[in-house]
Amino acid sequence: MEGSRNLSAVFAPAPLLFTSSTSVYAQTDGEWVTEESPAEPARETGRLLRETEELVVAQNGIVVRLAGIYGPGRSVLLRKFFDGTAIIEGDGAKWINQAHRDDIASAIVHLIETRARGVFNVNDDQPLAQRDLYAWLAERFAQPLPPSGPIDLNRKRGWTNKRVSNAKLRALGWTPRFPSFFDAVASDPALVQNARV
Repeated sequence: MEGSRNLSAVFAPAPLLFTSSTSVYAQTDGEWVTEESPAEPARETGRLLRETEELVVAQNGIVVRLAGIYGPGRSVLLRKFFDGTAIIEGDGAKWINQAHRDDIASAIVHLIETRARGVFNVNDDQPLAQRDLYAWLAERFAQPLPPSGPIDLNRKRGWTNKRVSNAKLRALGWTPRFPSFFDAVASDPALVQNARV
């Protein structure tokens, strides 16, 4: 937060753009969340993000709340799937929200070019239930379905279960190149190749 405050002081009146996280939504019942939904994170990391968001918005800036980032060389889900460390938590109903690296970049450019202000969720169109995601990968790559295990309540930013809407960003004319994780896996060989290494 201090960094954003210092940047604002140096570069005012230019608006800041702050990359935050959809982890600020602490909902656990699988509901859809939008930028208007309560964002009341339980962990200190999330609270620091929220304080910085409020500072940036108060100074007429842009906050982008990023879902789980993936792309060539970066996919925790694929890496764990291929190296055999993936676990289906509980009943596997937890929703996974993601955004491809290229879609994040295009969203940020779009927000700057349209002179948007405020808070925007940046994620693909299709949250996926964890079990469904791994079942699709298992079938596509002829691999066993990961085993079930306990829910990990000790995540750095806390355990949540929600579906994140990108409707506000889409209403400004932005469209993701990869509407879902499945589309990216099916059309981006580098994504899979890098995860197998």
